[in-house]
Amino acid sequence: MTPSTQANGLSNRVDKSGARVQQMFAEIAPRYDLLNHTLSLGIDISWRRKVVRELRLDRDLPVLDCCTGTGDLALMLANRVAGRVKVFGTDFCAPMLDLARKKHAARFAQLPLEFVEADTQHLPFTDGQFQAVTVAFGLRNVQDTQAGLQEMLRVCAPGGQVLVLEFSEPSWPGFRQLYHFYFKHVLPRIGQALSKNNHDAYSYLPDSVRQFPSGQALADLMQSAGLMNVRVKPLTLGIATIYVGDR
Repeated sequence: MTPSTQANGLSNRVDKSGARVQQMFAEIAPRYDLLNHTLSLGIDISWRRKVVRELRLDRDLPVLDCCTGTGDLALMLANRVAGRVKVFGTDFCAPMLDLARKKHAARFAQLPLEFVEADTQHLPFTDGQFQAVTVAFGLRNVQDTQAGLQEMLRVCAPGGQVLVLEFSEPSWPGFRQLYHFYFKHVLPRIGQALSKNNHDAYSYLPDSVRQFPSGQALADLMQSAGLMNVRVKPLTLGIATIYVGDR
């Protein structure tokens, strides 16, 4: 186990190597949106809307969405700023970005939005370039969580915000058991059947969520990366959580 893995409280049981994660998400890309919306009963859409409402987007600086996948949050952000500033979405999985670009062209071609292939651990932007930096359901897939957070902080302007939306552990005892059963036994089978993925992406999902820090543990990681005044906002009985820190 590497020092960074130990610091993040993660086990080496989940393989988060760049090549593995890239291949896995490339394989499920064509059905990624359908699977996400089906398996979450559409709640993931409302979670992203809450992210957009949470942000202060009143400065003349661009906005960045990391690990953007097929671009849902980046598109919402672009719609929110309505062309006043440019939005960038980054991901290191090219097939996901291809789908994101098609969505942009079909639905919001008039909005200034650019998708860039890049690893969140090595963002191709200058220091302090963005008024807000977001990541939705992607930080746990970054090989070195702390390196990803530090890069997001680096490209965020002073006075800006870094926001993380991620799955978390529900706290209600009865609901917690039901959630664990669905996440571990039902979700992987449905996902595997629909995506026909050879790398068990939807078995990886519950494993990666279970081993990733949530609640105060993730807030502490964000603070150790240099963010200030980190707020923790659970959603839907704690299934997901929004974390917001100031630069």
